[in-house]
Amino acid sequence: MSESATLAELAKMVDGVVRGDASVRIKGVGGIEDAGPDQITWIAHEKYLGALSASRAGAVVVSRHFGETPMPAILCEDPAFAVAKVLARFAPPVPQPAVGVHPTAVVAESARLGRDVRLGPHVVVGEGARIGDRSVLHAGVYVGDASTLGSDCVLWPGVVVRERCTLGNRVTLHPNVTVGADGFGYHFRESGHHKIPQTGTVEIGDDVEVGASSCIDRAKFGVTRIGAGTKIDNLVQIAHNVQIGAHCVIVAQCGIAGSTRLGQLVVLGGQVGVRDHLTLGDGLRAAACCCISKDFPAATVVNGIPAVENHQYLREQVQVRRLPELSATVKELSKRVERLESAADHPEPR
Repeated sequence: MSESATLAELAKMVDGVVRGDASVRIKGVGGIEDAGPDQITWIAHEKYLGALSASRAGAVVVSRHFGETPMPAILCEDPAFAVAKVLARFAPPVPQPAVGVHPTAVVAESARLGRDVRLGPHVVVGEGARIGDRSVLHAGVYVGDASTLGSDCVLWPGVVVRERCTLGNRVTLHPNVTVGADGFGYHFRESGHHKIPQTGTVEIGDDVEVGASSCIDRAKFGVTRIGAGTKIDNLVQIAHNVQIGAHCVIVAQCGIAGSTRLGQLVVLGGQVGVRDHLTLGDGLRAAACCCISKDFPAATVVNGIPAVENHQYLREQVQVRRLPELSATVKELSKRVERLESAADHPEPR
């Protein structure tokens, strides 16, 4: 692949059209303020036009009906998606192990490796495990006994997939993700906390991506399940027997307690906490840092601690901000009541 591309080539790649000089050559992507003459930038709204007028970028990606720009432009339906494609075009190659098994890797005799797999240094693949075609296991990955990885999976350094877990096709696990650790289950008696065996497993659907240091616990019995296309950010905890539907987005530092069910297309903002044994309907969206302690139906937007429907939350916040004024009013009314009561107890002599 060449180090640069013309605007005409990039426009064809993103299903756009060029306005201006289509022969301009581009070598990369940059922000509006940082891009140089050999880079392309993007803009989604005309309110940023002022910043664009001061930009040194050689070209810009905008929507089809965007106004005039000070440099050549690629007009397209979805600038953000188009820029993602352009970024992929100029992204440097990602380092990966060579095809085959590194000499320091340990692969059980009963394990089965697909075509063109890449196993890096110190990878361990357990008895009866299966690794799909073209999957890449970077240094220090552990795949436990009887676990299965689909085709084209990428497991970054330090990933642990414990025994009897299943990953679909094109699953990406970033560094230090743990799949299939024991769920947090104990029974307290007078002698202390007694561990409850976690005998279930984990199933992860196709096209799931899990961010660094996130944990998906195995079920107490049955399956902890992550639906196809779901994207999980860094430092997320998913407890035993949780069921997450397809194409959800779980942002960093969320915690989902055991046996909770999320429908499809659910979005949890950063640091959201979800109590155990709840059901959240399809398309629910939770604002960052809220704490969900009850069921909510589909397409609800929730916020607050504890979480409530967002319109209710906003009304409550308006009242909270009025508390200092209301407090002063209450104090003044209390003084007036005291004066009236005092006058009633001590009437003036005639």
